[in-house]
Amino acid sequence: MTSMQRLRFLRRAAVFALAGFTSAAGAQDFTHKAPAQSRPIAIVGGTVHPVSGPSIPNGHVVFDNGRITAVGPGVPRLGQDVERIDATGLHIYPGLFGAITDMGLNEVASTRATIDVREVGDFTPEVRAAVAVNPDSAHFPVARSNGILTVGVVPTGGRVAGRAAVMRVDGWTWEDKTVLENAGLVVVFPRVRPVTDWWMNRSEEDQLRDIAADRRTIDTYFDQAQDYVRQRAADPARPVDQRFEAMRPFLPDASGKPAQRPILLYASDVDQIAQGIAWALDRGLRPILVGGRDAPMVAELLKTNDIPVIVTGTFGFPRRADSPHDDAFTLPLRLEAAGIRWCLASGDETANERNLPYQAAKAVAYGLSVDRAIRAITLSPAEILGVGDRLGSLEQGKSATLIVTTGNPLEITSDVRMAFVDGRRIDLSNRQIKLFEKYLEKYRQLGLIGR
Repeated sequence: MTSMQRLRFLRRAAVFALAGFTSAAGAQDFTHKAPAQSRPIAIVGGTVHPVSGPSIPNGHVVFDNGRITAVGPGVPRLGQDVERIDATGLHIYPGLFGAITDMGLNEVASTRATIDVREVGDFTPEVRAAVAVNPDSAHFPVARSNGILTVGVVPTGGRVAGRAAVMRVDGWTWEDKTVLENAGLVVVFPRVRPVTDWWMNRSEEDQLRDIAADRRTIDTYFDQAQDYVRQRAADPARPVDQRFEAMRPFLPDASGKPAQRPILLYASDVDQIAQGIAWALDRGLRPILVGGRDAPMVAELLKTNDIPVIVTGTFGFPRRADSPHDDAFTLPLRLEAAGIRWCLASGDETANERNLPYQAAKAVAYGLSVDRAIRAITLSPAEILGVGDRLGSLEQGKSATLIVTTGNPLEITSDVRMAFVDGRRIDLSNRQIKLFEKYLEKYRQLGLIGR
């Protein structure tokens, strides 16, 4: 290993070792936000990975005013006003997309005042995740330094937790960061069967009563919301209920026209998934299944109704004693083989969202193709969350949200050299890198390492 390779290895090791300090220290993002793109930029000479099509060796990506204007092989004819970036030996990918996270809502786990992931009560559809996001969260620079440029920010807690939003990882305010505010209404479907694990101290009969009560509660709430929609259509002068008004995009209208926006339906067990999907379809809702560990067991139901699945991570243990040891690792491959639309979220703690590409790499180690794994953290989440026309692939007309890397981003040895959000070249530094550089200088001064 050369001295340069050792230095790069130490730097990467330090970044991951120090990342845990983010939540403990309550650090803030002190990086400057990038200004709007002021001139056309052409990245040339690298291997372009559009995701929506085959890779292009020695290709180019040109963008202006935040939009991609050209993608193709070779070097295009460029005007004098175009900034040219030589990416020879490098790779160009769309920015990575973390589909489900509470980034910006959860800063310091031990400090309640920095946690905005949930409100009081089981039914809070009026909650807007986008508005609650802290734009200066210290978690954003850590994620973007590893290529994650877009995230789906999701509130949690209760049965109807609020409205998820698709957010950029760079911007001065929550408005700057917001791509799509009403990306989905978070609905946690009740359990269907009682828990029989050793730690459960309640009888099956008591649990079944609670399950039935939970189901009645969620049914009643959605009945009331649908009644409100019909009554408002019949009488616009009727008093506005902010909770039910917030649900209108996610419910059929008074004429029965399908909902405009989807619900993010959290369910994992096979019977919970089957009943949750049936419940949503009967009500005219548009479910996106979140979690879905047993989704392959109801593949026909999901395929027939074109219901996508957001897999919440591959770093997990088997759910049942009789499940294979690689149950979580092979879930993406089984969904792919069953012909179900799906994407991958990290399912990890907020401070570890940077590990999203390595969650995808775990699925590759257990049979999923590399191309499909890349798609699962770029174009697929964009399509599922309703922004596939703007993000997720390198195509003419789409947002110039992309990364330039030394190799495949699924490989831990690959570095992100440059990143652009809507054509703006963003700062890839973070607190952990600055700490590494600070103490590296100490050892330089002591003569323990060369300059």
